[in-house]
Amino acid sequence: MTNPLVPLIDRGKADRAVLAALAREQRLVIAADRRSFRHLAQRAAEEPETAAFFALLAEGETLAAGHLEAFAAACGPDATGDHEPLAGCQAYPAYVAWLALNGAPADVLVALTANFAEWGGYCATVARALRDHYGFPDEACAFFDFFAEPSPELERRASAALRSARPDQERARRYGRLLQEYEGMFWRTLLQSA
Repeated sequence: MTNPLVPLIDRGKADRAVLAALAREQRLVIAADRRSFRHLAQRAAEEPETAAFFALLAEGETLAAGHLEAFAAACGPDATGDHEPLAGCQAYPAYVAWLALNGAPADVLVALTANFAEWGGYCATVARALRDHYGFPDEACAFFDFFAEPSPELERRASAALRSARPDQERARRYGRLLQEYEGMFWRTLLQSA
């Protein structure tokens, strides 16, 4: 597994300082990804289904940002305020921003949807562990619950976009592989930061 941290959280063995770092870093990731998805929606204006998919992703990031604040509050004062971002955690949103500027929207759509299942699985595990081992209330777990549950609307929009788009499968595969590697880097960096 490229993610050594989620199993520790799952067993209740991750330090609370790591959870606070997760909240701090996710705040930056959410804001960056929202801007990237908005930019992708604008770039895909001539492909309405693809543009709608990215617009929905951007809306989802706005909702997630609200949920993230409850998680940060539950983590304590270390999870709020300014901090020095960790490069290994911010490599993922930096690559998403690169894709927003340089990738064909259809290729990026394929790469992102391939990564959603893994991210959703991590979020489901973390949400359960926060309740079971760390005593977090439901409100503090809502950020992870939000991403853990498949979104029928997002799946519908992705399917509609893929029916009308012509992604380059090789590029999409490469983008997806890099997204997964950056995702793994995010979790490993958090673990090393504790």
